[in-house]
Amino acid sequence: MRIATYNVEWFNALFDDEGQLLEGEGPSGRHGVARQARIAALGIVFSALDADAVLVVEAPDENGRRSTVRALIGFGNDTQQEIALLCDPERLRARHDPQGAPTGRKGAPDAPRFDGVFRWDIDVDAAPDLIRFSKPPLELAVETAAGLRFRMIGVHAKSKAPHGARSPDEAIRISIQNRRKQLAQCIWLRQRIETHLDAGEALIVLGDFNDGPGLDEYEKLFGRSGVEIVLGQEAPPERRLFDPHAREALQGLLAAQPASARFFIPATGRYLSALLDYVMISAELRARGPRWRIWHPFDDPDLYRIPELREALLTASDHFPVSLDIAI
Repeated sequence: MRIATYNVEWFNALFDDEGQLLEGEGPSGRHGVARQARIAALGIVFSALDADAVLVVEAPDENGRRSTVRALIGFGNDTQQEIALLCDPERLRARHDPQGAPTGRKGAPDAPRFDGVFRWDIDVDAAPDLIRFSKPPLELAVETAAGLRFRMIGVHAKSKAPHGARSPDEAIRISIQNRRKQLAQCIWLRQRIETHLDAGEALIVLGDFNDGPGLDEYEKLFGRSGVEIVLGQEAPPERRLFDPHAREALQGLLAAQPASARFFIPATGRYLSALLDYVMISAELRARGPRWRIWHPFDDPDLYRIPELREALLTASDHFPVSLDIAI
């Protein structure tokens, strides 16, 4: 079975309020890419990916005017970037199954429901902060056609970029504040992971974490990345999640660094590559012959040798799919 995560940049821009693909050559949500070219590219990518289940990050909006069609979503949000699962119903069944207790505005410190409020002291001032997910993780109970049951959590964690900064000092302040929120979200997520491990449940955690080991200089202020927290790097081996690309990144900056996203930086006129997308699995699933792949056309020779697919991957989104092939 193939399970994948794919952040489709501003997927919502390609649909009308009836959930139908827009016609014409209007804006596509990607700078410099026309709508029809992007729709065609996404069709090529999804066809080549040929996954049994795809967690779509930045899925089309879900609200009173729009609907995420033919997909399974959890708690909707107001960012026009939903988290949704596309799946083949003949290969697996999935249902939204949120865990944890709801909270009021004061929040709770012990793995509350992801549409609630998490109370955690993120700046060590003895005053708990109130943390919310702008995009609550999608929690799924899944059963494959072969009868294997497992849990899946789809994630789009807080971005650390200093959006809206008007000066270098403000950019530093916002970056540190955003990293604190991102780390708190990852602590909240790890608490939920611990409950599933305690219950002996197989688990897949996947999505866009907007983070990775050694990704920015502010990590030194906090000692570890959000990804390391979610993986449980300080836990006993049997309680850690595993993703080989995260393991490569943890080897240090001098080691080869995988990348799942590619962003153009106008100030330098160059592209920045980063590892942001992961498919993490629990120890039980590691025994089932897992194989990971980042569909990055410049890092995967087999993808690069297919011009149509190579160009489609570059056109479709600023992220590339990450897939897991596993015998389940």
